[in-house]
Amino acid sequence: MARKSRQTRSGGETASSLPQRPLAPTTGTPKKEEAHRSAMEANQAASDLSSEDFFQRWDEQVHAAMAKFTAGVSPASIRQAYSDWWWHLLLSPGKQAQLALQMQRSMVRFAQYAAEAASNPQCEPCVEPLAQDDRFEDSEWQQWPFNVIHQGFLLTQQWWQEASTGVPGMTRHHDEVVTFIGRQLLDMVSPANNPWTNPVVMKRTLEQGGRNLLEGAANAQEDIQRFVNHQPPVGAEKFTPGEAVAVTPGKVIYRNQLIELIQYSPTTGKVQKEPLLIIPAWVMKYYILDLSPENSLVRYLVDQGHTVFMVSWKNPGSAERDLGLEDYRELGIMEALEAVNAVVPNQKVHAVGYCLGGTLLSIAAAVMARQEDDRLASLTLFASLTDFEEAGELELFIDDSQVHFLEDAMREQGYLEDWQMKGAFQLLQSNDLIWSRVVREYLMGERMGTFDLMAWSTDGTRMPYRMHSEYLRRLYLANELALGRYRTNDHPVLLGDITLPGFLVATRKDHIAPWRSVYRNQLLLGGDLTFVLTSGGHNAGVVSEPGHKHRVYQIADKPADAPYVGAHTWYEQVPEREGSWWPEWQAWLLEHSSGETTPPSMGNPDKGYAPIEDAPGRYVLER
Repeated sequence: MARKSRQTRSGGETASSLPQRPLAPTTGTPKKEEAHRSAMEANQAASDLSSEDFFQRWDEQVHAAMAKFTAGVSPASIRQAYSDWWWHLLLSPGKQAQLALQMQRSMVRFAQYAAEAASNPQCEPCVEPLAQDDRFEDSEWQQWPFNVIHQGFLLTQQWWQEASTGVPGMTRHHDEVVTFIGRQLLDMVSPANNPWTNPVVMKRTLEQGGRNLLEGAANAQEDIQRFVNHQPPVGAEKFTPGEAVAVTPGKVIYRNQLIELIQYSPTTGKVQKEPLLIIPAWVMKYYILDLSPENSLVRYLVDQGHTVFMVSWKNPGSAERDLGLEDYRELGIMEALEAVNAVVPNQKVHAVGYCLGGTLLSIAAAVMARQEDDRLASLTLFASLTDFEEAGELELFIDDSQVHFLEDAMREQGYLEDWQMKGAFQLLQSNDLIWSRVVREYLMGERMGTFDLMAWSTDGTRMPYRMHSEYLRRLYLANELALGRYRTNDHPVLLGDITLPGFLVATRKDHIAPWRSVYRNQLLLGGDLTFVLTSGGHNAGVVSEPGHKHRVYQIADKPADAPYVGAHTWYEQVPEREGSWWPEWQAWLLEHSSGETTPPSMGNPDKGYAPIEDAPGRYVLER
């Protein structure tokens, strides 16, 4: 049966049972006495509001207002990083001399190159761009003076990389923050982003008589209006859930204040006895795993004979401000598991978690192991961290100052805006996600085509105040889960208690959950594990359907009693395979299943889980 809504109870005596302070004697009519009493009570209430609370509230309001202009970034955090860099650089004459010498050498190299490039555009460049930097690949950049312009920019970029890293005494976090901000500022003033220094844009402008700039200005104006009016980007409307994406047939069989649970319709005459319960991250909509029919992981699983259940998280608002990680575990995972048990009774469940959903699922599985709850058959984690010691480039946005600033920003409205999260993700790959679009759409006047994964990435969700604060402080900053200090119901959560067979997936280009950090799950989990490292990033590496070109992966098993092998050694020794990792997972699921049976009914009305409406439900449509 569905769990009843929990109610909070306040302990202690009632106000009427407490001893009352006698009023000072007064004279006058009863009305005057009543007015005098009211005034005294008002004065007492005012005095109860201490000056400390007043000033603290003042700070919170100021920080909340500032966050709207800084995209949630704490100015104090940035200043701390630059102060650390400046003072340690000031106290490091050796580093200063090294930078001065490097600058001198770079200037000599640049002068020699500029003199030769004027007469020989094909001369050897003095610096090569990074492997992932394709801004200057067009042949027009090899012609004078643009070859000199972009070489000067790359030399400056190279020098700043040396200046901002390796300063003796700096903290690693501040080192990374200063380097990152410097890179963002340099990318902003890149000659590729300026119509007067980009030869490709200049050529297009001459060919079209400036029409491209007019069309680009119109594109920019349209994008600004859509952002201000909270509308999806151009082209995203073609991928509305339930119409072009998230179209795998199914029913919503359960709903509470935090989730909808979708059960997908079978497409085979027989299904595996053990169903799958998928827990996606709540920072994104679930349909990353049910995109278009040709690249839907859900459809693939259903067609392979699995009964699939999917959690669809509510897009939280002010009403959900006080929901914490424990509420997400209970309302999101445990109540979903109860519903699955009601529909498919007497069968264990293959539990699957993606990103934050995998982190929360690991906590839930450890709690279940401690309670000797054996309802899970296996544990699969996609790009999920349980050890946040090296949590990727998102660490740039997370320190004590930054978290405190975010908490004040969230406290005012009860949640973190989705555009603030998307902005952080975009900055991690600013050349690909921001500046390349600026050049293509605003300078060249060409609208970039929108595809399903791109449209999904713009369909963000908010973060409730309490949950996000707990997540950042307890998991990111304190790393409580990996250190065995995370507690639920006054008991420590120990990941080593999980002895389930596990299937772990990491992606090579993941900026959110670096694959080496995901790999360390093998140090913490206690069961037989299979680890997969696949090409692609945090999202594209997971959405890797069979037939997708240029996909490769590595896979190896680690029995529970086998010695741990370092990530670098593993990467060097495990052979690479071509294709999608999905069939490997499908084969692994079959190995840990107990055979086939007839498909279950859609929901179970007798147990309180009657179908409510068709998939994808209503929560996924909330913006």
